[in-house]
This record gives sequence, structure tokens and C-alpha cells, in this order.
Amino acid sequence: MIVACALMAATPLRAAAPDNTALAPGQLDALVVTSSGEGEPEALHPGNISVISPDEIDFVKPKLPNEILNRVAGVNIQQGSGLESLVAIRSPVLSGGAGAGSFLYLEDGVPMRAAGFANVNALFDVIDEVSGGTEIVRGPASALYGSNAEHGLINFLSAPPSLDPETGITAYLGPHGTRNAYGTTSDTFRGEGLTSHGVRATLVLNQDADGFRDSSGYTQEKGQLRYDYSNAKGDSVSWLTSIINLNQDTAGYVIGPDAYKNPSLYKSNPSPDAYRKAWAFRSAARYQHNFDARHWLTITPYVRDNAMNFTMQFQPQSPIEKSGHKSIGALSRYYWTTQGGHQIILGLDTEQTEGFVKETQTAPTQGQYTNGTHYDYTVGATVIAPYAQLVYALGPRTQVTAGLRYEYTRYDYRNNTTNGTQGLFKRIPNQINNYNNLTPKLGLVHVFAPEAIGFINLARAARAPQTTDLYRLQSKQGVDSAKSETLDSIEVGARGVIEKFTYSLSAYYMHKAHFYFRDADGFNVSDGKTNHMGLEGEFATPLIWGFDLAGSATWARHVYDFNSAVSSTSNSTEAIIKGNDVDTAPRTIANFRLGYEFLDERARAELEWQHMGQYWMDPTNEVSYPGYDLFNFRIDYALTETVSVFGRVLNLFNTRYADRADYAFGQQRYFPGADRAFYAGLSLSF
Repeated sequence: MIVACALMAATPLRAAAPDNTALAPGQLDALVVTSSGEGEPEALHPGNISVISPDEIDFVKPKLPNEILNRVAGVNIQQGSGLESLVAIRSPVLSGGAGAGSFLYLEDGVPMRAAGFANVNALFDVIDEVSGGTEIVRGPASALYGSNAEHGLINFLSAPPSLDPETGITAYLGPHGTRNAYGTTSDTFRGEGLTSHGVRATLVLNQDADGFRDSSGYTQEKGQLRYDYSNAKGDSVSWLTSIINLNQDTAGYVIGPDAYKNPSLYKSNPSPDAYRKAWAFRSAARYQHNFDARHWLTITPYVRDNAMNFTMQFQPQSPIEKSGHKSIGALSRYYWTTQGGHQIILGLDTEQTEGFVKETQTAPTQGQYTNGTHYDYTVGATVIAPYAQLVYALGPRTQVTAGLRYEYTRYDYRNNTTNGTQGLFKRIPNQINNYNNLTPKLGLVHVFAPEAIGFINLARAARAPQTTDLYRLQSKQGVDSAKSETLDSIEVGARGVIEKFTYSLSAYYMHKAHFYFRDADGFNVSDGKTNHMGLEGEFATPLIWGFDLAGSATWARHVYDFNSAVSSTSNSTEAIIKGNDVDTAPRTIANFRLGYEFLDERARAELEWQHMGQYWMDPTNEVSYPGYDLFNFRIDYALTETVSVFGRVLNLFNTRYADRADYAFGQQRYFPGADRAFYAGLSLSF
């Protein structure tokens, strides 16, 4: 492993939670920070949470985030033919504004993008090569997190500075011109008394020069700098800055029945001139002041800057979009613990964002797709969100968590081109829109025994509409504003350790209202409803002779709870029928890993089975994709204390499959999955 580090460099003092001395050692003792913003045992999280450790990330060495995130129950990341992806967490795979706005992505607890300006491809902004771990909450998050923490959130933790000098370099080669390398260096300098200054610098260089498909290569540069300071009083600062730059040649869908199987089609690119250029800058400094052992304050000011320029190859005539936003904000929390083991958190989140969108078609007019400017607007957004969360110890083995968040969102939209309709595109006059959302949460955890820790969780999530849903209208759409989307959830579950067998089980039901989208006739649907129910399980256990087994499995149904007809016979498969499965919502997903440690634990091998069940490609449930089963193999061998070699084979049996299957405009569309791929690399640490 390149980086040997704890999950957090330091955790503030906190009053005793319910007695957890009966908890067996193992994964459930791991500290998680997403529950309350501070470290607490995973076992006491009032709901489900999955933790991917730094060791697991280091072993997998994911080229793309889906390679590690799809190990988690309830998570389904569909990869595009590049760095684009679509996400599902306790949901169908969602696209457009729904896909962008239904999931919250955090970096050390700070949102990576402004809520109303989310990116459906947000995972290409992640730095996970050198990591302090990843935490995933499925379903509505706590009162500490607001808009977009609806179907779930992912908190990517940076690696803290090491206590002693440490440097690591990893490089590997693969097919299609893959040449990836990353390095990190770190140390902590101790001053007078208990003062310390810790630094970690990380650089990542990724290149897929040719791409699996024609004209689909990319280069990406990522950098991260973290500085930690603490003094004798217990005050601390943790300052993290991340920069990401992407240049990509983009491949679109291949079209036709089972096109992902067709030898003459699956490597082709119908949009050879398409591209994507993206830039992201984030900087946040978390300051903590301890008044005493039971009272402390954290303030995290942050700034972000995102910009993107790309070809919309999924639209006729492939217009060019330029978009971006800049934000400044602060997350403030006051923690108070009492003698009885209770904790109160009072918080205030504030943010100001300025964003823009400009869409231009340089190709000649074709039907309603007109040459020239389609949209050119800016949006100023203000978010103010006070909240409170109480953790109350009912007894030595039982605690209740109750939270309430109020979130005010104001959009100030300004049109920079002529008002009115040009072809398909409607530009509306300047306007201001306000949204008010109240989201309560109530959870209970009871430690029956180390073998069985039960929990129940009731929560509501809500989010203001994405700005593109409100202001990027088409000719048949009304100018009336969408409503805030809401999702109500109930979840029950259990986790525990039976001897060395660690498990987590949960069952949930969720109802979503005011689901907003544009139907096949081009009209707004502002009051869609869907129901979501499922069972999820995760486990890990050692076996004999150095073997171990771990895995996750999901059964879920995501169904429409309303009817919506379409008038166009060519779009008949777009009609929504109450009780039908939502499209791109597999009922079964599973991931199992058989591991083997040998040569005195200096070597590890792993065989992974990834199962994707059948799903419907259209809302009418007439066209389906059969799913797939893939196998991957990984091996890592430490030659010395400072040198290790590794290799992996993805898609071991060269299965023909589709990462994404879609049905639109009367056609089957696919992102073909890659052929069998071999990777080999070397890690140095000193």
C-alpha cells in the first residue's frame, strides 16, 4: 500500500455514545464521519452506510470510479465510453436534471458542486487514486446535508498527512494507450509544545490515448494538496485544495438492435468529432475550536470553480455547450455533548453561486434545430440552510437521532439573448424563483448484542429544481416553475459480527413526488410520482487456508406511480403506465469477491463476479436488456517493503455486454462494454 493512514488525522472529543463495548472488533468499529461530521463507530450510524477502506481502494486501483463503487449494495454506476457515467443509488439509473440532482457528492464533507448546478457526470471530478476512504449513504441523508442528498450521497475522503516522511509512486500500463501514474508525498512537522503541521501533496496523470472505441481517448490531470494544523489547545485546521483538468474525445451511442454485440458496430463512434473539456477547482479549510471537552465549533469556508466545454452529440446537429459556475460558501456547526451521552448539533450552511450556460449550433438548421445561439443565460443562486440534529441516549444500548433542516433557495435568472422561441428552443424573460424545503429525520439504533445491532430510519429529502430544468426550456414547455422534488423513506435493518462474519442487511420503501422531466412530446411533467422498494445486503468473512469472501447483493423494484400518455405514435414506448418498472432499473445487482492471501501475506489475489440483472429500456416495458455477468481478476505482490507489482484482468472471459442500454426515438442505443483488458504496474514507496 502506498499510503498508510488513519481515516481522520484527528477526531474531536465527544461525550459517550450508547455503550458499545460489547461490539466485536472488525469493520463495525471503523470510524465514519458522514453521520454527524465527526468520527463515530459505523455500528452506531442511524441507518445504512457503506465504508470502502483506503486498503481496498489501494488494492483495486480503480481506473474508473465504477470499478470500486459498484462493489457497494444498492449502487449501480453505468460507465460511458470515456469518463462520463450515470449513477443509481437506491434508484433507477437517472439522466438529465434528475440524474444530476438526485445524488450528493462530497469531498471531505463539502459538496463538490453547487446544488442547482450539479453535473450528471460528476464522478469524473473525483480524486480517488490516493484516498482516505469512501463512505456511501443510501437513501436520504441526515439533516446535516441538504439538496441533492436525496437518493444517496458519496463522501470521498482525502488521505491525511502521514506522521513520518512518506512518498509513494504508482504507475501502470494497459490497452488502448493507457498510461496512468500517480504519486503522493507527505510529512508532519512538529513545533513547540503539541503544535504540528502536516502536509500531503498528490499528483495524478491519466491517459487513455486511443480509447476502446474509435476517437474516444482522453487525458486527465489531477492534483491535491492537504495541510493540517493543530495546537496544544486542541484547535485545528484542515485545508484541502483539488484541481482537475480533462480533455476527452467522446464516443456516442451505437444504434440498432443488439448493436453492442455487432462486431462491425461496437467499437465504432458515430460522433468522431465530439469532445469534452472540463476544469474543476475546489478549496475548503475546516477550522475547529474546542471550548472544552464537551463544546466545540467547526467552520468550513470554501470556494469552487467549474467550467466545461463539450459537444452535445446526443442531440441532432451536435450543438456546443459552454457552462460553469463559481461558488463561495461556508459550513458552520456547533457541537454540544452532555453528561448523559446526548449530543446536539446546530448548523448553518450558506452559499452564493454564479453560473452560466451558453449553447450554440454551428451546423446548418435542420428542422427545429436551428443554427445560432440556442441559450445564453446566467443564474445567481443563494442557499441558506439552518438545521439541528439531536442524538439522545435512551439507555446504554439505545440511541435516537432526530434532525430537522430548513433550506431556502433563490435563483436569479438573467437571459443574455433575445426572448422568445427559436425553432425548438424557448428563451424566457428574466425572473426570480424561490424554494423553501423542510426535511425532518428520525432514526433509532439498538445494540441487542455484537451479533445484532438493529436500526430504523424515517426521513424526508427534498431538493430545489436544477437550473437547467427551469430555464433550458423547449418550445412546447411552459414557463411555470417546477416544484421542489420530495422523497419520503422508511428503512429497517441490522448489522453485526457473528464470530468473524460481518454483515449488514436493510429493507426500504420510498415514495418520490414532484418528479420533474420532459416527456416525449416535449412538455413538462412536473408532478411525476415513483415508488422504490428493496432489500440490500453486504458481508465479509475469512475462510480457511488464507481465503476470504466478501460481497453485496440487491433486489429492488422502482415503479411509476402515475400515468402519462404521449400523442406521437413514434414515441409510444415513452408512455408511462402506473405500476410499470421505471426504465433502466434492474431488479437484481450483485458483486462477490473471493480473495486469497499467500506468501506470508505479501501477496493477494482476488476473483470478482459482477452481476447485472435484466432491465427495461423503455417506460412502457416493451424493450429489455438481458443484463450480464462479468468476472475480473486482480493480484498484488510485495517484492520488498518498498516495491510491489500488480496486475489485473478486467472482463476475464471477454463477454460482450453493454455498460448502458437505452431506448429513445424508436431506436435501441448502447454504450458497449470494453473487451478483455490486461493491466500491469509497479508501486514504489520510500
